[in-house]
Amino acid sequence: MNASLLVELFTEELPPKALKQLGEAFGYQLQDGLMRARLKDGATNDTRIFATPRRLAVLIKDVRRKTLDRTESKKLMPSKVAFGADGKPSAALAKRLEKEGAAAAQLERRIEGDAEYAFLNQIISGVSLAAGLQTALQDAIAKLPIPKVMSYQLADGASTVQFVRPAHGLVALYGDEIVDISILGLKAGRITHGHRFLGAKDISVATADAYEEALAAHGKVIASFDGRRIEAERQLRAKAAELKASLGPEADVAPLLDEVTALVEYPTVYVGEFESEFLSVPQECLILTMRTNQKYFPLFDQPGKLTDKFLIVSNMRLENPKNIVEGNQRVVRPRLADARFFFETDKKTKLADRVPQLANVTYHNKLGSQLERVERVRVLAKAIAQKIGADPALADRAALLAKADLVTSMVGEFPELQGVMGRYYALSDGEPPLVAIAIEQHYRPRFAGDALPVNNIALALALADKLETLAGMFGVGQEPSGDKDPFALRRHALGVIRILVESGLKLSLFDLVAAAFSVFPRGMVGQAHTDLRIFVLERLRSYLREAGYSANEVESVLSMNPASLDLIPRQLAAVRTFAALPEAASLAAANKRVANILKQAEAKGESFNKAQAHALKEPAERDLFDALEKASRKATPLFQAGDYTGYLKAFAILKSPVDAFFETVMVMVDDQAVRKNRLALLNDLRDEMNRVADISKLAA
Repeated sequence: MNASLLVELFTEELPPKALKQLGEAFGYQLQDGLMRARLKDGATNDTRIFATPRRLAVLIKDVRRKTLDRTESKKLMPSKVAFGADGKPSAALAKRLEKEGAAAAQLERRIEGDAEYAFLNQIISGVSLAAGLQTALQDAIAKLPIPKVMSYQLADGASTVQFVRPAHGLVALYGDEIVDISILGLKAGRITHGHRFLGAKDISVATADAYEEALAAHGKVIASFDGRRIEAERQLRAKAAELKASLGPEADVAPLLDEVTALVEYPTVYVGEFESEFLSVPQECLILTMRTNQKYFPLFDQPGKLTDKFLIVSNMRLENPKNIVEGNQRVVRPRLADARFFFETDKKTKLADRVPQLANVTYHNKLGSQLERVERVRVLAKAIAQKIGADPALADRAALLAKADLVTSMVGEFPELQGVMGRYYALSDGEPPLVAIAIEQHYRPRFAGDALPVNNIALALALADKLETLAGMFGVGQEPSGDKDPFALRRHALGVIRILVESGLKLSLFDLVAAAFSVFPRGMVGQAHTDLRIFVLERLRSYLREAGYSANEVESVLSMNPASLDLIPRQLAAVRTFAALPEAASLAAANKRVANILKQAEAKGESFNKAQAHALKEPAERDLFDALEKASRKATPLFQAGDYTGYLKAFAILKSPVDAFFETVMVMVDDQAVRKNRLALLNDLRDEMNRVADISKLAA
């Protein structure tokens, strides 16, 4: 009869940011180890993972006490070698049986292929749970994604072991029985431990299935990570609603909720408050210090403005939490006071007066200081602004000031606020609002899904900043390699792509790359223009695939080496619409055939211009010529108007004449004039149909 298996490692406080991952790895590695030992079937999915600040545990259902004995048949040697003429085992077979520790009675003769062989049938004894679990536990611990391993001495004063944190207890229960295993100097028992202050110190777990309930009832511990998270979130949202406030954007709440879940075993939410005078400080500073340093949840009013209240997720549930609340309020007050001091002190020096200090900040040992970089970005930002109709003077001013907040006290304390504080300080200095906005938004997009800059000054500066980084790093040989991308160049390239595509900027990628390299002094960077363009186009491929376009659709457009990325969405939409037409498959296949014929002809030195009507001999080629002219007359104005979908659909009428041409006309005839004219006709067909995309790429 199968039963449930519980394994728990009780430890000192585990690293909170890694707790969930450690718990899942511990539990599922153990489960997989039992499956490999055939102590657990793989068909069920009823494993329960537990992870608290002081324990990793797993409950695995339907585990065998011992694997079933099994028969193993092993081919030894051909029968003619194994047996003599009298049918008795030969000396060779006797020696092999002795080696295997087997008897002749276990032999079987079987035909395999064209010959008969001697097989040895052996019964392999099943593996006990204790043996299988011991191996599985050792493997699971060895494979844990431990951020930093600790070495510590055991109680005997002589042995040293390694684990993520010192382990002080091991529980291993199969149903109601203790499994005889040991690890990290610990021998398995049934005693676990409750909450450090609220629960029983020692809890005897009666059965594996009773573990979670016993911890909750007697230990004041919610053992499940997800269960604790749900309870913490329930209390947080209820308390926020009670105060007619919100927790803020979900993207900010979720990671903090994960972290506090890993810090408590029995979450309880309390309300804290700070002096409203601190709200004169930019709310981003207060929010960051509360979330990052104190793990508090700031509260916001309905318009999204920070209030003077915050929520505390405590590990203590008390009838009178006055001391907890006041203690947390005392702790947060100096943090907020520091933020106010930094802000007020920073405002005493204008951003423009801080710019020379950037000469003392190294950007890259081969690319100079941040001040040198600022000068390069200024040149690039002005050029881009002029091309997109923005004020070059404002773009230049924004570029000059964009990095000045790096030498402020606030950004020195909170690097995450670079750009954000620059906007506040610029507004305080009386800089134009467009300049202040550009200073903050030139880092956008900072991550997948992040908003783009909202005006042309900010767009010009964001492009200039990212392109200068890309050109500089590629120019000194610092392009990404494999998974390594220390300068986040993939993110910068994706930012350039998103700005060009989603903002619809009519800028040539080739011109932008050339301009980016041109701002560096002669000899500082190498000529890596082509490498950078290829790198950006590869990121563009990934971006378009993630947007839902097929590989063939993407290649049909990108194989044209588009310079202006803003047109790509319309090109892809047109390709997708065309591909859905009943004529599309045939025309794509024909285009592919045309491309192959022309490629082979060019390889042989053939040259061709425009097809001449008077040189057409066969009815099918005259029909194709006339149909192509008719389709082109309709398609050309559509292309010029940017109606790429209508342009491609105009060529659907070519299906029948193209099919007829290939059925009845030989292209590579001996007559040179006829051959050249037919090649020219196919070249005209390719040129006319493929101005939006290479249709041949749609062929399967």
